[in-house]
Amino acid sequence: MRIFTSLSDVPADFGPSVVTIGKFDGVHEGHRAMVHRLRTTAAAHKLASIVVTFDRNPLSLLRPEVCPEPLVSTEQKLDLLAATDPDATLVLTFDRSLAEETPEEFVRTVLVEPLRAAVVLVGADFRFGAKGAGSVETLIELGATHGFEVLVVDDVTAVDGRRVSSSWIRELLSEGRVAEAARLLGAPHTIRGTVVHGHQRGRQLGYPTANLSREVDGFVPADGVYAAWLTARDIRYPAAVSIGNNPTFEGIVDRQIEAHAIDAAFDIYDEVVDVSFVEYIRGMRKFPGPDELAVQMGADEDQIRTILGVPPKAHQ
Repeated sequence: MRIFTSLSDVPADFGPSVVTIGKFDGVHEGHRAMVHRLRTTAAAHKLASIVVTFDRNPLSLLRPEVCPEPLVSTEQKLDLLAATDPDATLVLTFDRSLAEETPEEFVRTVLVEPLRAAVVLVGADFRFGAKGAGSVETLIELGATHGFEVLVVDDVTAVDGRRVSSSWIRELLSEGRVAEAARLLGAPHTIRGTVVHGHQRGRQLGYPTANLSREVDGFVPADGVYAAWLTARDIRYPAAVSIGNNPTFEGIVDRQIEAHAIDAAFDIYDEVVDVSFVEYIRGMRKFPGPDELAVQMGADEDQIRTILGVPPKAHQ
């Protein structure tokens, strides 16, 4: 997948193309269905396929007080989009200038001139242009003027009939329901961060952990213990992950993310790792002391081994 980070990056000979536009936060099953339709339409017409997205949620500029926390960073989003295999993705910087473009200006400066759009795919609730003035009907009218077709793609719904959305996934993660979120995402939800030095209490208890920095990419699920996969140096390890301030110990104010790689020992300080959440194990709670916590951690690991298909410890 080619990545264009501005309109000026798009080669003069790019296209004609099939285009879809959206935030693509999380690249969930609804987004994946859209990109699949994009690719099949492009293949049928022998056109290039391109996803147009933004470097941030437009609400972060337009209405920051109601802007939700993103599910993924731009870098993560591009990795996820690459896996869906469009020919290219264009990341537009959502600044005041772009926010103030009229629907007509947006179509001309983005869809027509650089991308030479022949077909544009959108959802039924698509809005664009300053103050959301443009609707699907507006886009169809402009398509007739500029020579491109508009296809409206139906939403993807879950088994209970609810529309798959980034908002729903955010709600599930906020409740620790990572397995349900994964079904809507089409893959385990993943955060990315740099490993930093911690208090090494896990090491003292026999469960050394990789502590992530405060600034991580991706939406952090609710406090608790999770079965997860830790990816470091392109190798995936089964892991027990703790999120919270570990109330068993005094003086831990900040929320921490700690990942214990099962049956692995390595030094990955200052390296960037991914943590992919599989299943919620239990809530964060205070134990009488370190010994009781260590016993619980052992029980957690046994349960996580079963969930992730990891053999029991050799001594068991």
